[in-house]
Amino acid sequence: MTDGERHRPPLGPVRVTPADPRYRDLIRGVNHRFTGSPGQIRIVGSAEQTVEAVQDAVNAGLQLAVRSGGHCLEDLVDGPDTAFLLDMSEMRQVYYDPGMRAFAVEPGAHLGDVYRTLYKGWGVTVPGGSCPTVAAGGHFAGGGYGPLTRLHGCVVDHLYAVEVVVVDAAGRARLVVASWDDEGELGDLWWAHTGGGGGTFGVVTRYWLRTAGATGSDPAGLLPHPPSAVLDSLVTWSWEGMTAERFRRLMRNHAEWHERNSAADSPYASLFSVLGVMHPSSGVLVMSTQMDATVPDSERLLAAYVDALDEGVGLCPAHTVRARPWLESMLQPTLPDTVTGMRSKGKAAYLRKGYTDGQLDALYRGLTDERYTNPGAGVLFMSYGGAVSAVAPNATATAQRDAVLKALYVTLWREPEEDGGHLAWIRGLYREVYAHSGGVPVPDEVSDGAYVNYPDTDLADPQWNTSGVPWSSLYYKDNYPRLRRVKASWDPKGVFRHALSVEPPASE
Repeated sequence: MTDGERHRPPLGPVRVTPADPRYRDLIRGVNHRFTGSPGQIRIVGSAEQTVEAVQDAVNAGLQLAVRSGGHCLEDLVDGPDTAFLLDMSEMRQVYYDPGMRAFAVEPGAHLGDVYRTLYKGWGVTVPGGSCPTVAAGGHFAGGGYGPLTRLHGCVVDHLYAVEVVVVDAAGRARLVVASWDDEGELGDLWWAHTGGGGGTFGVVTRYWLRTAGATGSDPAGLLPHPPSAVLDSLVTWSWEGMTAERFRRLMRNHAEWHERNSAADSPYASLFSVLGVMHPSSGVLVMSTQMDATVPDSERLLAAYVDALDEGVGLCPAHTVRARPWLESMLQPTLPDTVTGMRSKGKAAYLRKGYTDGQLDALYRGLTDERYTNPGAGVLFMSYGGAVSAVAPNATATAQRDAVLKALYVTLWREPEEDGGHLAWIRGLYREVYAHSGGVPVPDEVSDGAYVNYPDTDLADPQWNTSGVPWSSLYYKDNYPRLRRVKASWDPKGVFRHALSVEPPASE
């Protein structure tokens, strides 16, 4: 059996128009705030079919958007301007490619598929996200992080090469492979996919993954090995009795612990936690953790972490711990996905250190405002740092390398008529927390911009961003000029664009 036969396309191309009964199932992603109305949806099963689809869109002059898993928080795909939707969801193969000496992952592969195949086949993994239904396509291009990131860095720190459909100045779609071994414009194209975000340079049809410095031809030695078992735990603090002073102390404890314990060689490098500071109507503040169970004294270290967070708070959190196989933990996370099928709005930030007392007081006021009640609203604080900081800010397009936490502000609801109230609340909360810097996390001693995989078009809106700092600097910092040059080289006609896509240089 040839390699082509082994990886034959599962289907396609499939053309779906508004008259097709399948159309309504395909016109929106996870966030039900947004429903597109493209004139055509093209489902593809191979790189060659993708080239053909892109060429058809270019020839027809249709605005093109690309979807792999549908988890985009904004309407960058399902917006009113999308006339031709390219659906990559059936390109889901994960396999070892001996010719590249790397693991190939197609963009429609869910993270759960990636983890399962890599681990069952070779005992390896990539440090991706904890939601198994997110697809590789946008997750990898935006940087990618998750429970093993403090130990092994971002996903893009293991990105060897990309296969991309690009469109040249003559309007011709073609397939290009770019790797970290390349120099010049090809090297730039690879670099742009190490955190430059999706839908801006071309259409990725395949990623190849291999850890930098890995030698030999044994696949089992080319990517990180996850722990054989992990400690999964759930910690809850009751909102009852959570005064402003106690809240400030808990949040300060949490941030200061990460400031102290985010070096790459920390004994806590394998500990990842998500602290959910949800609206009081939810009843509790909740934190999930995952830690390598094979680390010496892992149970004691985990207990010490929880104790450090509660020191001086005095609310005696409930804490349950269970040891599980690593793969089971990744496929069945402690906090399951509750976003799919909901209407939502998200806003993000990187934290170099903990919020100031003034910011914490603004967060507390916003969460406890009696005019707003929603148990699905709050802020998630995710552990970061560790091995992330071992990579230079310009080595990849992922510029924020010294942050110790990521924050995701989120609110979820179901009814369209409630949009205004929920959007007003989350926008107001975010603006108040960052009131000192124009309503957005301008890089300073505490903040370091925002994460492109949690896109927020408000950052490009002067009503909500009064800082004078453009959205592009919040996402890409000093890496943006190079990304703009890559855009000019590889997408000179501006085929791939959305509200937060990289702009061509000003002279173009």
